[in-house]
Amino acid sequence: QLQLAESGGGLAQPGGSLTLACTALGGVFNIYSIAWYRSVPGKQRELVAWVNTGGVPKYADSVKGRFTISRNSAEKTVYLQMNNLEPDDSGVYYCNADATGLGPGHRGTWGQGTRVVVSS
Repeated sequence: QLQLAESGGGLAQPGGSLTLACTALGGVFNIYSIAWYRSVPGKQRELVAWVNTGGVPKYADSVKGRFTISRNSAEKTVYLQMNNLEPDDSGVYYCNADATGLGPGHRGTWGQGTRVVVSS
């Protein structure tokens, strides 16, 4: 059974960088599209970035040009490189794995979340 382990959250200053990692434990990694979602109090969990099984990425408009999602099949890990961070990037970031091939959606397997705080 697939499980997801996230790491890399923490505190960063505005303009700084963080790299999140989502590692798949069990399952067949290459059949899953992987996404990162962000949750903040009072708002619906929103898609930040998504990468399909072929490595093609999709980004929320708010992070385009600043965030990069990539996948490493040998490591069974998807990375989210976050540069030029802004306070609005703060939240709990959840990794999601979906094997339906239907594109981003609130389905599949979720990780436990990792908190990102961007503050001076």
